[in-house]
Formats: sequence, C-alpha cells, structure tokens
Amino acid sequence: MFTESDLTQLNKRNVSLEQVNAQIESFKKGFPFLDIIKPATVGNGILRLDEKQVQEYVDLYEAEKNDLKVVKFTPASGAATRMFKDLFDFINKEGSDSFSTEEQFVAAKLKPVWDLLANLNKIAFYADLEASFAQDGISLSTLLAEKKYKTVIERILNPKGLNYGNLPKGRLKFHKYADGAHTPVEEHFAEGINYAENDGKINLHFTISTEHRAGFEELVQQLQKKYQAEKQLEVEVGFSEQKPSTDTIAVDLNNEPFRNPDGSLLFRPGGHGALIENLNEIDADLIFIKNIDNVVPVSYAATTYTYKKALAGVLLHYQNKIKDYLLQLSSQSGQSTSLLEEIGSFVHDELCILPQMEFEPKTKEEQTRYLTSKLMRPIRVCGMVKNEGEPGGGPFWATNPDGTVSLQIAESSQIDLKDPHQAEIAASASHFNPVDLVCFVKNFNGEHFDLTKFTDPGTGFISQKSKDGKELKALELPGLWNGAMSNWVTIFVEVPAATFNPVKTVNDLLRKEHQY
Repeated sequence: MFTESDLTQLNKRNVSLEQVNAQIESFKKGFPFLDIIKPATVGNGILRLDEKQVQEYVDLYEAEKNDLKVVKFTPASGAATRMFKDLFDFINKEGSDSFSTEEQFVAAKLKPVWDLLANLNKIAFYADLEASFAQDGISLSTLLAEKKYKTVIERILNPKGLNYGNLPKGRLKFHKYADGAHTPVEEHFAEGINYAENDGKINLHFTISTEHRAGFEELVQQLQKKYQAEKQLEVEVGFSEQKPSTDTIAVDLNNEPFRNPDGSLLFRPGGHGALIENLNEIDADLIFIKNIDNVVPVSYAATTYTYKKALAGVLLHYQNKIKDYLLQLSSQSGQSTSLLEEIGSFVHDELCILPQMEFEPKTKEEQTRYLTSKLMRPIRVCGMVKNEGEPGGGPFWATNPDGTVSLQIAESSQIDLKDPHQAEIAASASHFNPVDLVCFVKNFNGEHFDLTKFTDPGTGFISQKSKDGKELKALELPGLWNGAMSNWVTIFVEVPAATFNPVKTVNDLLRKEHQY
C-alpha cells in the first residue's frame, strides 16, 4: 500500500506508519457513538452558584493565584470565511450586481446581507472600508446611496479591500471604541488583564496558522506596547501552530490512501482536538480556555470577568481537596476504612464518577488503586449555559470505554440520534457547552501531566470532502473538549448567558452585546 516515497513523506511529517494504519482502520470501522445515560442538569451533574458562593470562589482564586502560573489559552487559527458565508453567496449569485431592494434580498434568501448593508455604519470596520474606497477616490456613502451593493461587499471580502474573507477572526475589527476599533485579540488582552493577571504579569497564548503568523505578531506587538504603557503590566504572548504530526491521512471512498496529482499522500488538519498537543506544551498550573470569537466590549464584560474568576475558584477548591486526598492515599498510615469511604463518596457524589456495575474492591489496596486512578488526573471546570437554542455540544452522564460512568461534553455527531432513546436524552439536555473552561494540569507533586495520555482515541469524526473534483473521506481527531479531555476530572458549573456572545456571522456584530 505504501511506497518508499510514502515512508519518506511520513518521516518528514514525524508520523509513524502505525499511526497511519490506525487511522485507515478507523475509516474502515468508523467510530462508536458515545453512550449517553442522561443529561447533566442542575443538582445532578451541574453546580449552580448563588451570589455568596460566587464571591467566595472569586476570593479563593484571588487569594491563591499569585502562587500559580496562570495562562489564558485561545484557539485562534480558524479563518473567518464561514463568518461571511451570506456575503460570499451574494457576490457569487447571478445578477447580484442589480440587487437594489430589500424584497430582492429576501427573495434570494439573503436577508442578512440587506440587514448588514442597512446598518453598515454600526460595524467596527466601517471606517476602514471608507478609507479603502477613499484611496481610489471613491465615496462609500455615494456607493450605498447609488445601491452599488456588490461593489461594497466585494471590498469587504477581497484582497483588493479589507480581505476579511481570508483573514483569521482574531485580526478582524469587532468592536467600536472611542479610541478606535478593537479586534478579538485585543479583547482577549483586556480579559487577561481583568482575570488572568498574576503578580503584575499576564500570560496569553494563541494558536495560529503559519500563513497568518506575521500578521498576528505585528498586531500583538502593538497591543503589548499599548497595554504595558497604559496598565503598567507585563504582557507576555506566546504562539503555537497545529503540528503537522497531528494531521490525519485522507482516504478515497474505498478507504485507500488518497493521493495528490503528484502521487504524494494527502494529509488534512485533524481538527481542534489536535490542539491538545499545543495545550500539553504550555508551562502553567492553571489555564483558562475560551474561543477567539466569544468576546464583548469591556462595557459588557463585567459578568464574564466575575464568572471566570469564580470558575477558577471552583477549580482550586477541588484541586486542593484532591491533592489532600492523594497525599493521604499515598501514606500507608492514612488508608483507614473511614478515609477510603470518605474519598469514595467524594469521587462518586462530587466528581460524578461511577464505577463499573460489577466493580467491588475487596481490599484496601484495591480501593486505594481505584481511587488514586480516578483522582490522579488533570482537572477541568466547564461553564455551562442554559440551552436557549444556541448550537453546541451538551453536558451528559456517559459510559466510558472502561465501563465507568462520568460527566462528558458530547457533540451531536457523537450521539446516535437515530436511536430513539439516545435522541430523547439528547433533546432533554437543559444546558450547552459554550467552551468556557478552566484547567489544572499538574499533579499533587507539582509535575505536569502528559495530557495526551488522558484522551479517548476511540472518539473522532469522519466527514466527506472533495479535492480536485474527487471525493474523499477526512478524519478529525477527538475534539479538544470532547474526546481529547475524556479522561479528565470534570466539573460542570452553570454560568450566565451573558458570558456567551460568539460571533459566528458578521451580523452578530450588530447585536447590542457587540455595540460599544
């Protein structure tokens, strides 16, 4: 199946033949669905904090954070292409250069484009768009008055203008301020200052793509100078790229390796689950994780700041408790029957980890091994928002490959929605995952966990794509907050909807939460 040239290609990518064969086997067998038992709900897998508890956890985080290295980790490599899907549909539509009325846009199922054009002056990049046309001696307001809408939209998307159809979301201008427009990267700077500052220093980390590194570096250098001068704080920023070794091989519809016209093997990015490798290399104790586009202007961000600190406080509360229990379990004199029962109740009732049905440890040694194995793991606290129709995975109790049951975040693609019982459980979920995590990645001895050892390789996703007019199948690795963190200690906490304001389409920027 593989030639000497193929093996050379694999070696250059730092990918083993065993990895590739395992991926091809996954194409052949597919991935099993996650067996969800019931949705996690408030009081049954999800913690709800009252105002007093929120403040107590905020205080705990504030009291302990200076003894920890804190990093804010933001996946930012994705292009903004999907954000402008309606705009691309418009300029590619036959006859769009003659569209002049709302009725025409509605008939073409492009009402969002009309809404954007009608409110274009409210968008943060409006001034840049004006300046782009002005360089050519053209007035934007005149174009709009003359209803030359296609010309305006093309200038937003294409390299001739703002090139927003090809840039990553992190570098687009999202929000207007008195001092100019802010990008999502700058809003993450502001967030870091408000909840990740540690003894006068903020550590930010962005995952980016190779082709956009220079643009990110230039933007970050400007922001570092600005915020260090204004806030008298040291802002350290790191970048990493998805590793070629995490790309996955593509196959044809017969599950044979897909080849490029030159005969080489085709590899594709393995999805955001590949970022577990990037996360694994972060030198930190506590890591905040949040998507690049889930940001608001600072005037709306107070709730976000408070709950980020509260989630970190919840994390430290459980981390301290787990550390204490592990120290006692490692002490031969501490393994009393009462202690083992206490820790067993904690694992079962508070960490929501249920053993296999037939599991009955008969000796103290067996109990100690079991409890230690469940506690000696990285910890994540995940914010969960009430489900009000937004897309996203949900919090569930699910069966793990070893027969235990624990809390898991499940995407719809992981659930067998053709099974009426599984579909009913999925539909009854009360909350969804906004990607709002705080993680502790060191063990009780202060040693960094190897996060790649706590994934579930049996999870993943196969999709159909095409290249050069030929159909192919692509493989995505276990998602970063799904299978890639499947074997972490997981705690779900309800957070307000006000903390979740993603920008999935350009029209989301017209929502009041994104207007300064």
